[in-house]
Amino acid sequence: MSDNSEKKIELKIKSKLEQKKKKKSLDDGFKKNKVINEVLDKTTILQLYDLINSKIISYVNGVVKAGKESVVFWAKDHDDNDIALKIYLVTTSNFKRRSQYVTGDPRFTSVKKGTKNVVYLWARKEFQNISKCYDCGISVVKPRHVSKNILIMDFEGIDGKPEQTLLESEIDESDYHQSISLITDLYQKAKLVHGDFSEYNIFKTKNGLKVFDLGSAVDTTHPNTMDFLKRDINNITNFFVKRGLTVENPADILERIIK
Repeated sequence: MSDNSEKKIELKIKSKLEQKKKKKSLDDGFKKNKVINEVLDKTTILQLYDLINSKIISYVNGVVKAGKESVVFWAKDHDDNDIALKIYLVTTSNFKRRSQYVTGDPRFTSVKKGTKNVVYLWARKEFQNISKCYDCGISVVKPRHVSKNILIMDFEGIDGKPEQTLLESEIDESDYHQSISLITDLYQKAKLVHGDFSEYNIFKTKNGLKVFDLGSAVDTTHPNTMDFLKRDINNITNFFVKRGLTVENPADILERIIK
């Protein structure tokens, strides 16, 4: 593909993103232009172009959430269904600190060097984790496709507004029990430990709680499984305690899950 063709593709995709983007501020120090420039590197632009040509996505509306490692876009498929594009930043160095969630996981024994390869692996790892949970009947965001640093899932929300997380919601005892059930099902059914289970990574929907952000999840044979599991239980327990709920002893929960 010629430089002129690539430039036209880049301008076309940037134009669509800018036209549809909602007027809202972005967290974590991102400015609108910076998000576009950092996410839409040359490789990502070509990947988006391929996804559009392959009719996996139709068009991109705008940014839903921006973080230090990824940016989530609200998009549409060719049946006009809402989908979420999670684009991992290939320019970030934060993934180097994520090695503890990869090293020791028997599913990923060969990791190529270089930030871009690590980012691609992380996207693939999250897709595999979500897919495994979905196939086990665990309440997670439905996975659709992964391509290099682009993860595509169902969009949880309406008209580009995402569902509220537990952090943003009024909570009750049912939410606590559902949270513990999710940790239990992850371990017992999917043979995974989330590794970052918290009020930030759980949607509260009309049909119950739904887990997302499973990039950190590790196989239960991982050497740090117990440390991650204890931390997940403690983190969500502390959240509900702060909200004034009566909770079970985390040690008892752990014993029940692993027995």
